[in-house]
Amino acid sequence: MKFGVVVFPGSNCDADCYHAVKNVLGAECDYLWHQDTSVVGYDAIILPGGFSYGDYLRTGAIARFSPIMAAVADFARAGGLVLGICNGFQILLEAGLLPGAMRRNAGLSFRCEFVNVRVENAATPFTSAYQAGQVLRQPIAHGEGNYYADPATLVALEAGRQVVLRYSEPDGRITPAANPNGSLGNIAALVNKEGNVLGMMPHPERSSEAILGSEDGRGILTSMLQYLQRRRAR
Repeated sequence: MKFGVVVFPGSNCDADCYHAVKNVLGAECDYLWHQDTSVVGYDAIILPGGFSYGDYLRTGAIARFSPIMAAVADFARAGGLVLGICNGFQILLEAGLLPGAMRRNAGLSFRCEFVNVRVENAATPFTSAYQAGQVLRQPIAHGEGNYYADPATLVALEAGRQVVLRYSEPDGRITPAANPNGSLGNIAALVNKEGNVLGMMPHPERSSEAILGSEDGRGILTSMLQYLQRRRAR
């Protein structure tokens, strides 16, 4: 299985994602430059964290127009797996591949810390290695992770089980105190209706090895690889 990690000007988690896929997961992985116009030959695409184009205008607003994003959108519409992490999540929202938008964190402060997230849906290509209700410890590092959507969209997300991860207490309780950024519904990650595009604010690549303080994020990548292997076997 072949993963591609997109590199935008200002990306700073691309090497982390590459290492997690190639050296921890053991899968084939390439860097893809933002000016590339094709993702043919890849089984999964990762949009990494960072500050694409310096976050000018707003997070992800310029990266959304990078040449490669047209190919990523076509790839997603054809059923390809797309994972957007932190800034990658913001880019997916700007590109319309996921519903809603990101606002500045409540309190207007940059949050860089470990948080707890509860697995809300373990029946996706990104979360099958977990159990529903399982609490994961993963790091965040963002200033604009305050997820917002209109009431009708929120209702649809909940009804469609598109909320995948929610900020929680270590025991799994969903509380305002566990929410680091003010995100509506404590939403930390969500998928599109088809289930093949995931955006998440926590960093699974930074929590994929014990030396990093947590291995809880490895399940995201493991789930993707296992899904792709099952799909190819069919």
